[in-house]
Amino acid sequence: MDRTAKADLVSTLNGVFTQNAVVVVAHYKGLTVADMQKLRSQMKQAGATVKVAKNRLASIALDGTDVASIKPLLKGPTLLAYSSDPVAAAKVAVDFAKTNDKLVILGGAMGTTALNPDGVKALATLPSLDELRGKLVGLIQAPATKIAQVVNAPAAKLARVFGAYAKKDEAA
Repeated sequence: MDRTAKADLVSTLNGVFTQNAVVVVAHYKGLTVADMQKLRSQMKQAGATVKVAKNRLASIALDGTDVASIKPLLKGPTLLAYSSDPVAAAKVAVDFAKTNDKLVILGGAMGTTALNPDGVKALATLPSLDELRGKLVGLIQAPATKIAQVVNAPAAKLARVFGAYAKKDEAA
């Protein structure tokens, strides 16, 4: 890789580190190409990305970013998983690590907060941004539905009373 390609990679990584909410660092030694492709496709479906970069270039790109706390983790064969959704990258990485013991989560960062492996696992248990939006919409819709039921309830009761009187008159 020549100097210009390295400079481009550093600037690209710097942009990634400044724009994304969470970065997860993991060792991938022993993963097959098929496993890496599977991990990348799962990350892509969740809205996250996996990048394998030289540790030296990644540490240069970390300078001046909020996630600079992950610099000590960049030793050995590491991969970087990142996403703008604070939960997506962590969730996919932890789920993949459960089924494949070759992926070892070292830690990560969420904004300026450094995360150890347990912190990444805790982050993965949180609901995703889409799930939270769905719950919020459900909470907002619930009162409106209840109001409609309360407003319609007296009319329904009156209709039942009239129906009962009509049946009573027919029977008589």
